[in-house]
Amino acid sequence: EDPTLERHFKGHKDAVTCADFNPNCKQLASGSVDKSLMIWNLAPKARAFRFVGHQDIVTGVQFSPSGDLVATSSKDRTVRLWTPSMKGESTVFKAHTSAVRSVAFSHDGQRLVTASDDKSVKVWSVHRQCFVYSLNQHTNWVRCARFSPDGRLIASCGDDRAVRLWDTSTKHCINCFTDYEGPATFVDFNSSGTCIASSGADRSLKIWDLRTNKLIQHYQVHSAGINSFSFHSSNKYLISASSDSTVKILDLLEGRLIYTLRGHKGAVITVVFSRAGDLFASGGADHQVLMWRTNFDIKSYQDVMQKHSRRSTPDHPPHLTDIHPRGPHLHRPQPTAVQISPTVADTQSADPHVIELGQSVHSTTKNGLRPRNLDQDLFLSNVGPIALKAVALENRLLLQKLGQLFNGRTLSVPTQAATGSHRAGSSRAEGWTGDEGGGRADGTGGRGRGRREGQEEERGQTHPQEVLSGRPSRLDSTLQHIVQQLDILTQTVSVLEERLTLTEDKLKECLIHQSQILKDLRSSGGRRRTDSEGTDGSPVHFT
Repeated sequence: EDPTLERHFKGHKDAVTCADFNPNCKQLASGSVDKSLMIWNLAPKARAFRFVGHQDIVTGVQFSPSGDLVATSSKDRTVRLWTPSMKGESTVFKAHTSAVRSVAFSHDGQRLVTASDDKSVKVWSVHRQCFVYSLNQHTNWVRCARFSPDGRLIASCGDDRAVRLWDTSTKHCINCFTDYEGPATFVDFNSSGTCIASSGADRSLKIWDLRTNKLIQHYQVHSAGINSFSFHSSNKYLISASSDSTVKILDLLEGRLIYTLRGHKGAVITVVFSRAGDLFASGGADHQVLMWRTNFDIKSYQDVMQKHSRRSTPDHPPHLTDIHPRGPHLHRPQPTAVQISPTVADTQSADPHVIELGQSVHSTTKNGLRPRNLDQDLFLSNVGPIALKAVALENRLLLQKLGQLFNGRTLSVPTQAATGSHRAGSSRAEGWTGDEGGGRADGTGGRGRGRREGQEEERGQTHPQEVLSGRPSRLDSTLQHIVQQLDILTQTVSVLEERLTLTEDKLKECLIHQSQILKDLRSSGGRRRTDSEGTDGSPVHFT
C-alpha cells in the first residue's frame, strides 16, 4: 500500500521546527517558531495542549522512552523538561551560552544530550536534573546530537561540516567524518546502532557503517537542503524532509527512492517515524503538522514494485554496488519513483480545541522529584568559587522570602491571549533561519498564502482556554533582576567548568608522570640494594 495522509493539525502560529511521537502512540508533540510546545492527542475529537515557557524558537522536542516526560530545546539557551499533563509543569536546565539546537534522551531515559551554537555538546542527568559533562571539539555551531541505542556513543554534527562520534565513557572523539560541502544539519543512529546517517545543506544524505567506519550509501534525491530525517524501526526505510517542500522515502535495502510526498506549502523542516513505524509526521513552514500512515512497511518490496509496475514503468534494477560488499556511490532520483500529492483540506480531522498551559513558578515532575535549576546544582556542587556561591545563596534566600511572603495565596492577574499579534509568515521564517548560511527553512514558507485562505483559518481558529498562572506586577522587577544575575552566574560557572575540566586533565597527566618517575626510582633503588648485597660486606676505606 502507498502511504496515506491520516490527519493534519493546525494550532501553531508559525513554522513547525520539530516533532516526536509518544512511545504509546497516543500523543504527538511539536515545537515551533512561535515559542510554544504543542501536545496533540491522536484520539478523535481530543483536545490539544499548548505549553508556554520558552522565550524564543523551540528547536527540538523528544518524548522520554517511558512517555511521561517531554524535553525541548530552544534558542533562548535553555532546555526544558515538561510533564505532558494539564498542570503544564516544566524544569529549566541552563548551561549553554548560546542557542540550543537539539535535545535527545538516551534509550534508558536517564540522560539527555544537547547541541548548541556555543560549539559544545552537553550531557545531562534526568534523574538528578543537572548538567554532567561537555564535549568540545566542534569548531562551529553544533546542529544535532544523538545517543546510540546502547548509550555508549554520541553522534553530533554541525556547521563545521563534520560528523563526530564520541565515546561516552572516555569523553573522547573517536571518529570524525568530514565529507560535506556545507553544514551538516542532522544525524541519527539506526535502531540496531550499527550505522549512522547524516544529512547536509548540500542536499546529500550519507549512511556510514560504524563497524568498518566506511560510507556505504550516498543519496542526493532532494533539490534543496535536507533539514531532518528518520529511520524506520525495521531499518529498511528512511524518510527525509527538505526545503524543496517534499518528504521522500528511501528503501535502504534496495538503495533507491520509492516515494515523494507533497503535502506542505513551503519548506518541510521536520519528519519523524513513530516507534512502531506504522505512522510518521512532518512539519514545516506552513504552520501545519501532517500525520501519515506508513502502509508500505507491511508488504515486501517485491509486492510494492509489482503494484507500481501496473501503473508506471518498472523501476531500474538495483545498483550493482548495492549488493554486498557495498561501496560508496551516489543515488540520484529516478523518474519512476511514485509521486503522492494529497489534498490536505480533504482529510478527516478538524482543528482540535486547544488548551493553553502556563509554567508554574515552582513545580515538580511526575515522578515526585523536586525540579532544580542548573544554577543551584552548580553552586551546590562545590565547583564554583566561594564568591559565586555567596551571591547564589543570597539570591536563593531572597527567592525563599518572596515565596514565604505569598505562601498560601492564589495569585492571578489578567494574561494576554495567545492569539495576539500575528506577523507575516515570511518574517517569522526569517527569524527561524536567522543569519545562518545553511538554514533549515528557506524563509519563504509562509508567503504563498492567499487572503481568502487566511480569512478561513481566522474563522476556523478556536479561542484557547487560558490556565496561565500570574504574579503581582510589583514583584516583576525584583524577579527579573534575580533572573538576570543567575543567568550571568550560570555563564560564568559554565566557563569555569570548562577550565576546570582542562585543569583536571593536566593534573591527571602530571600524576601519571610522577607515578612513572617513582616507579623508576624504586626500580633503580632495588637494583642498588641488590648490587650491595652481592659484595662481601667488608667496609671499604678511601684515602
